[in-house]
Amino acid sequence: MDLTDEQWERISPLLPKRKRHLRGRKRLPNRPVLSGILWILRTGAQWKELPERYPSYQTCHRRFQEWSRAGVVEKVMRTLAADLEERGEVSLKECFIDGSFTKAKRGDQKLVRPRWVRVQRSWQLQTATLFLSPLTLALLRPEKSPWWKQRLPAELLTASRSGW
Repeated sequence: MDLTDEQWERISPLLPKRKRHLRGRKRLPNRPVLSGILWILRTGAQWKELPERYPSYQTCHRRFQEWSRAGVVEKVMRTLAADLEERGEVSLKECFIDGSFTKAKRGDQKLVRPRWVRVQRSWQLQTATLFLSPLTLALLRPEKSPWWKQRLPAELLTASRSGW
């Protein structure tokens, strides 16, 4: 979805005028460049993934950087938001931003298990977990040792006698 003519009429005065260059290429028109920038902002894609119907990603990114530094992007976004609010498509009083980020994978789109699922725990950690468990302490406790009676909670002492 590109800009409508009405939206472009509202936004075009906010954009800097094209400068005359005596050397080099002519500067591309602002409208297709702005459409490419808005496509990137809407989809969250990387600049290199910009479709061919827009100018090159380098041009769009360079212009985005220029306009961001000059405060033009903020003015454009505010104007577009006001236009959407006037048409009843969005209420700015009820909007929120969702910041969900996932790592983009290139190539095959297989589901990858999270790192904590794939990594096996070390034998030292497994052994420590086993011996620090209250159940293990109750099962290994000698019957008549006063040392164990002082350190174990009363419910574990009675539970071990009942014959787990």
